[in-house]
Amino acid sequence: MLPSNAPFSPDERARLDALLGGFSSDQQAWLGGWLSSRVAAAPVAAPAAAVPLTVLFGTESGNSEELASRAAKIAKGKGFKPVVRNMAETSPADLAKAGRLLVIVSTWGDGEPPETAVAFHKALMTESVDLKSLSFSVCALGDTSYEQFCKTGKDVDSRLEALGAQRVADRADCDVDYEEAFTTWLDAALVALAPKGTVTVSAAPVAAVAATEAYGKKNPFPAEMLDRVLLNGRGSAKETWHYELSLEGSGLTYEPGDALAVQAVNAPDMVEGILAAAKLSGTEEVTLKEGDRKLLADALREDFEITTVSRAVLKKLAEVAPSSRLDALLAEDAKDELKSYLWGRWIADAVADFAPDGLATEQLVGLFRKLPPRLYSISSSPLEHPDEVHLTVASVRYQAHGRDRKGVASTYLADLVAKGGSVPVFTQPNKNFRLPASGDTPIIMVGPGTGIAPFRAFVEHRAVTGASGPSWLFFGDQHYLYDFLYQLEWQEHLKNGSLHKLDVAFSRDQPEKIYVQDRIREKGCELYDWLEKGAHFYVCGDASRMAHDVHEALLGVVSSIGGKSREEAEAYLEAMKKDKRYQRDVY
Repeated sequence: MLPSNAPFSPDERARLDALLGGFSSDQQAWLGGWLSSRVAAAPVAAPAAAVPLTVLFGTESGNSEELASRAAKIAKGKGFKPVVRNMAETSPADLAKAGRLLVIVSTWGDGEPPETAVAFHKALMTESVDLKSLSFSVCALGDTSYEQFCKTGKDVDSRLEALGAQRVADRADCDVDYEEAFTTWLDAALVALAPKGTVTVSAAPVAAVAATEAYGKKNPFPAEMLDRVLLNGRGSAKETWHYELSLEGSGLTYEPGDALAVQAVNAPDMVEGILAAAKLSGTEEVTLKEGDRKLLADALREDFEITTVSRAVLKKLAEVAPSSRLDALLAEDAKDELKSYLWGRWIADAVADFAPDGLATEQLVGLFRKLPPRLYSISSSPLEHPDEVHLTVASVRYQAHGRDRKGVASTYLADLVAKGGSVPVFTQPNKNFRLPASGDTPIIMVGPGTGIAPFRAFVEHRAVTGASGPSWLFFGDQHYLYDFLYQLEWQEHLKNGSLHKLDVAFSRDQPEKIYVQDRIREKGCELYDWLEKGAHFYVCGDASRMAHDVHEALLGVVSSIGGKSREEAEAYLEAMKKDKRYQRDVY
């Protein structure tokens, strides 16, 4: 029951496991609460006078920022004087004056820093700064399904040390289920950062420091599915749904640009596939981390990520099912082979390939991590749709290695939730993707495919608030007749003046492919004029190709129309990012 990183010896862990295993879930919960109250009430060492502490964060979806805020509150309760800073507004030189530093930073995509932390990361990696007076510790957030797990946090950690800073507590590398690892890291880091010669004071109990809410990440709200509409026409190669969910009575709020987290469950065929591969019935009992006991089939459906196979999963599999073929695939010089193997496969495939005799229940469960929620850009304004939240979701379905594959959350919504059913959700703020403060400011929105979602919210919101600033939308997809998402709505917005310009690119309607970046180049003169007049530029959608291609097109426009070199154009766009006039929500 106790994780391997718990602060006990193997013998102590074994004795505690044996003892706790005999308790009911109610007894375990009571004991946990009693121990927490004793720890919270116990005197702790804290600085005699408040000591400055900088909590630096870099975030993509808001998790690092939320943890930084929590860390600061807990540190303040222990006698520190914390200041929370965003990497977007910090330079490496600022760290030389920090003295004591906590860093909480996520890794986006396959090893990239968060959008708002790119400039800081680049400067830290290249500039020479004397940080010998700095004491620090890093908490890295990441996703083990990516090869470059926690790379940004690892980069920052090693670079701070290289610049002379003293690491006082080991870096924590956190997967998507980061609560336990974060708490353990923060406790160790704050103890290590406390100066010598401290006095004894009582720390504020964590429960009194941390904000609580009836519904949220730890307690998703069961939102009723009010409506669902297929947006693609007959003949389309795509399956894009518009979902309307009720938030009435939830207390959850959101702004245009925010995301909705959907806590999906795994489909029956996914559960059946992993059980068949492991040669288990599903009627076996398992004990979850929280101490609850469930039938294996129920746990596979509700609690575990059972599809995504990664290097981390294969390493765990190699420990319980030794295989020379698997060892060869995990070798350092076999990265290309590993990447090829991982594409399109699920954990069930790996179990069938490398553990053909099946696995014991505990061995199978040990491969999994907690089933994470999926985030979707919200496609509605709360002013236009009170007590509702809308999503625009493409159902992920494809074939690989001779089998049908599908996305967990997108097909959960499409296949398993009927109108009138409920979906566990919570809202996720995205402060890095916001409408301008002034409704007079021009906005340019680039959102092909489901990237259109937040811009539906933007245009609705501006229409309701009577914003007078001009708005320009670039939308793209495959076919005009089948894939023009929300076509009638955009035409109505154009008619009533809440949308001023609309440029579309349908890639498959002519012999040559035409994309949104091509339209941006075509409209370069007018677009640059909008930028010069203070327009905010937004991009939402695919990160792997579209966002890069749009950025290159924008660079070309600024360079050619603005008469700038590439370096000057890059500086121009970087200045727009710092002024929050160039924002991206890409995935």
